[in-house]
Amino acid sequence: MPPASKLRAQSWLQSPLRTVAGDLQLAGALTNAVGIDPRAMRVLGSYALVLMTAGRGYFRDGHGTEAAVGPGDAMWVFPEIAHAYGPAAGSEWTQVYCVFAGAQFDLWRRTGLISPDRPVWKLGAADYWQQRLETAVKPEARRGGGQAMRAFGRFLQVVTEMAAAAEEAERLPERDGWFEKSLRLLGHRGAAGWPTPQQVAREVGLSYENFRKRFTQLGGESPGRYQKRRRLEWACASIYQGEHTIKQIADELGFCDVFHFSKAFKQVVGTTPSEYRRRVRGR
Repeated sequence: MPPASKLRAQSWLQSPLRTVAGDLQLAGALTNAVGIDPRAMRVLGSYALVLMTAGRGYFRDGHGTEAAVGPGDAMWVFPEIAHAYGPAAGSEWTQVYCVFAGAQFDLWRRTGLISPDRPVWKLGAADYWQQRLETAVKPEARRGGGQAMRAFGRFLQVVTEMAAAAEEAERLPERDGWFEKSLRLLGHRGAAGWPTPQQVAREVGLSYENFRKRFTQLGGESPGRYQKRRRLEWACASIYQGEHTIKQIADELGFCDVFHFSKAFKQVVGTTPSEYRRRVRGR
């Protein structure tokens, strides 16, 4: 790691989130992390999911796994298995981490959804998964038992979706190239607004018809439908965080008015934005 780099830490939890289904002990982001020396592996005693968001590095564990990792790779740490990870020579390491324990994760391990035999998931789209995890575990002003259970449920949902994405990536190695770039471009608002699928096709060097056909084959949905779903997932996160009005969110997403935004939102989410806000925020 370059000597000028300084560790920056951001915690997403002020205190552990405890529920009858399991505990989320720690969550946050680290920039310019030093990592763990492979010659002195550590045992954590809990489960952990580490998502690399920038840089290049390594992962090692006591089962003999050795893997080069990069942005969009998620590494699983198991309670009793020694492990090490960190930046490659001359690189920096930025990660998102979640540390947790509970019967739900033991069950997942027994059924093979998570396994020490497959500790690295090639997900891609690192910024997308970082946003999903942060939104899931972000502290709420009124965190009672019910709020904690909802947050824990959101976390389980994100991890389940990660598992599905990892499985798809193993079957479809082509995802690591133009497809991942397309997901990133379609799923995020740029300085000039949300790019159209036609613009993204040009950006990845394909004709639109070829792009649409190949994207649908790999992703299971058209680029337009994928982008619509991602925009509305962004809307859900914004409503949950409570930092924007529904009109502001509609404007950010490029809808001509709140009516058309509400109609699209209900088609995808199943409720209107106002109903969704009452459900997740209690008002």
